[in-house]
Amino acid sequence: MRTLLIMGAGGSGRTTLAAATALTAARSGTRTLLLGADPEDTLGAALGVATGPAPAAVEPGLTAWRPDAARGFRDGLAALQDRAASALGLLGAARLDPEELTPLPGAGELALLRGLRDAALAEEHDLLVVDLPPAPAALALLALPAELRRYLRRLLPPERQAARALRPVLGRLAGVPLPTEALYEHAARWDLELAAAEAVLTDRNTVVRLVAEPGPAGADAVRATALGLALRGLPVERLAANRVLPEDTPADGWLAGPVAQQRKTLEEWQGVHDVHPVPHLGRDPRGTDDLAALALPGVRPDTAPVEWPVRDRLAEDGVLVWEIPLPGATRDGLDLVRRGDELAVAAGPFRRIVPLPSALRRCTVEGAALREGLLSVRFAPDPRLWPGER
Repeated sequence: MRTLLIMGAGGSGRTTLAAATALTAARSGTRTLLLGADPEDTLGAALGVATGPAPAAVEPGLTAWRPDAARGFRDGLAALQDRAASALGLLGAARLDPEELTPLPGAGELALLRGLRDAALAEEHDLLVVDLPPAPAALALLALPAELRRYLRRLLPPERQAARALRPVLGRLAGVPLPTEALYEHAARWDLELAAAEAVLTDRNTVVRLVAEPGPAGADAVRATALGLALRGLPVERLAANRVLPEDTPADGWLAGPVAQQRKTLEEWQGVHDVHPVPHLGRDPRGTDDLAALALPGVRPDTAPVEWPVRDRLAEDGVLVWEIPLPGATRDGLDLVRRGDELAVAAGPFRRIVPLPSALRRCTVEGAALREGLLSVRFAPDPRLWPGER
């Protein structure tokens, strides 16, 4: 199954173009699921068919679904209370009834991740189109599974689970309580669920389609979002330039200025992205006829994955070079910190901690350079760890 993540700033028309893209794919014979996260039924408004917690058939080959964050939060907390019933009883804590629970901030994002995972595991569709939240929240959401898994591994290292049988004895000998069996079981279950969501996001068949309205604000949003996606290693399949005004707009009218701005921005984008102009219909698109008139293309089958190669320059310079593409990054907004076998990379407002490739773990960092959107980090072999010549 292919996964197409639709991403753009708030107000860019992201949800409308997600619906139009899914409709185009379905009408071409691709079994398509359109997944949304907005608690308001903006997807239904665009499609002309109400959507909700139960998958709804829009037309043959197209299903739309908005997971219920409130229901997922209630069910998850109720299950947690059931598993921790004995501990809650010892503490004298009163159970919370499902009727009094309201979802906390972030519940919607977690519901979308679960929906993403469930749709991939079901294997009932050929294409999954995901209408993500506005770009800043979407980038944080895409980072969530990997970051939470990293926290779990640090707090409850898997190698310590080998001592499960000895934990009660060790606890008595040490005189301090040790993590219980249930805690490790919960951590393993969370790790499995997060791993399934992360597998979808990191799959080679997962790509991003950016949506932006050409103009100064849209150009800024595209630059920032493209940098965040590059740091996550997610490839941009296409840039949909939304609400493009007709080229034959009279030069002496009030629209002449916006048309000139759009033309300038489109020329800049075409030098970097595969740009698909989406015409302005003169109204807000509503229903499948309007969505079809937008003529959104299908998913590009030849989108290249983002790669961070390690170049062997030992013979020439005595170093290995890790090349990290970061389009739009600046030296002032760049920061690198090595911590053990991990490298923390910060570019502008975005940050990611990545494990070092095995060869680089036996090296020391010698320096880094940023040129034309490519970060090159130089590593020199550590004589104490690097295999000697025979």
